[in-house]
Amino acid sequence: MTESREFCPNCGEPLSVDAAERDYPASASRRERKLCDACYFDRFDLVDAPERIEVRVCAQCGAVYRGRRWVDVGARDYTDVAVEEVSESLGVHVDAEDVSWQVDPEQVDQNTIRMHCYFSGVVRGTLVEEEVVVPVRISRQTCTRCGRIAGDYYASIVQVRGVDRTPTPEEERRAREIANEIVADMESTGDRNAFVTEMDETPDGLNIKVSTNNIGKKISNKLVEEFGGNVSDSETLVTEDEDGNEVYRVTYAVRLPPFTPGDIIDPDDDGGPVLVRSVRGNLKGRRITTGEEYEARFEDGHAPDALKLGTLEDGQETTLVAVEDERAVQVLDPETFQTKTIARPSYMDEDAETVPVFKSRTGLYVVPDA
Repeated sequence: MTESREFCPNCGEPLSVDAAERDYPASASRRERKLCDACYFDRFDLVDAPERIEVRVCAQCGAVYRGRRWVDVGARDYTDVAVEEVSESLGVHVDAEDVSWQVDPEQVDQNTIRMHCYFSGVVRGTLVEEEVVVPVRISRQTCTRCGRIAGDYYASIVQVRGVDRTPTPEEERRAREIANEIVADMESTGDRNAFVTEMDETPDGLNIKVSTNNIGKKISNKLVEEFGGNVSDSETLVTEDEDGNEVYRVTYAVRLPPFTPGDIIDPDDDGGPVLVRSVRGNLKGRRITTGEEYEARFEDGHAPDALKLGTLEDGQETTLVAVEDERAVQVLDPETFQTKTIARPSYMDEDAETVPVFKSRTGLYVVPDA
C-alpha cells in the first residue's frame, strides 16, 4: 500500500494514498478526513439509538401518544407500533452508504418488547455491521378522548322536540342515526374530539349530548333538512380554559313541525281535509275530497292553522258500491255498513271493488293506499 505524505492527527501514522485522496461525504469534518481508518472506526458508531423507549397507549381505545397528541392506530398488538417508534428514533451515520437494516422484536412480557436492530453499511469502502438492542416499554394510560367519555363530558346538547306534539318513534330513531352518522364521518377524517356522550329520552322528546358545538350544529341542521321545522340555539357559560378563555355550552333546540307526512289535517280554509305529504319548507299535501295538490302559504310558516283528524294508517278497506259521477261515489260505511255517498277524489280507481276510506267527525273520505 503506497503511503502519502499526510499523517493521521490522532495516532501519527502515515495515511495511505487511497485514504488521502478518498472522496469523503460533504458532512465529514476536516479532522475526520485526516484520520486513518483505524482511528476513524475506533470512534465510529454506525447507529445512534436511545437506551430505551416508552410508548404511551390508551388502554381503552388503543390510541398511541405521539408528539403532543393522541393518534388512533387501530391496534391491540403493539409490536408493530414498537417497531415504528424504534425506527423513527434510530439514526444512521451520515457517512454510511448502501445502508440496510432489519428489526427483530422479542416479546419479553405484556408491557415490554426488546427490539434487536441489525444494521449494515459501507463506510470508507469498508462494510460495517452493528447490532443494537432497544427495550420498549408499553405504558397503558387513558387518552384525552376516553377520559372525557368516561367523565360524561359534552359541549353541546341537541333537544329534539315537536310543536304541540312529541316526536314520533321514527323521528327519534332517525335522530339517533343522524347523530351517529355525523360523528362517524368526523372520526373517519381523524377527528378524535368527535363522540356522542349520551342519548336520553324524555317525556318531551330526545336529548343528544355531543362532544363539540360543531357536531351539535350539524345534527340540528340535518334534522331540520330532513324533517322540516326550525332550530334555535342558546349559550351557557360553563368554565374558562387554561388560557383564560370563556368556554360555553350550546343548546340547540330543534322544533319539528306540528304535522308529519301521513297525517290527515283539516286546514281552516273550507277546502276540505288534506293528506300531508311533506313538511319541508312549507307544508304540502293533497285534498282527500278532490285529489288536488295543496301547499300552505309561506306566510303560514311551517304549517297552517289546522286540526289533525288522524293518519293515513287509520284508513280502513271498504266496498265500493257505485260511481255516481265525476265527483261522487257510493261506499259502505266501515262501521255502520250503510251505503253513503261521499266525494270522489281524482286518485281513486273507479274499477276497484274495494277502496281505503278514512272516517272522522268531519265525514268519510276515500284516501290513497297507505
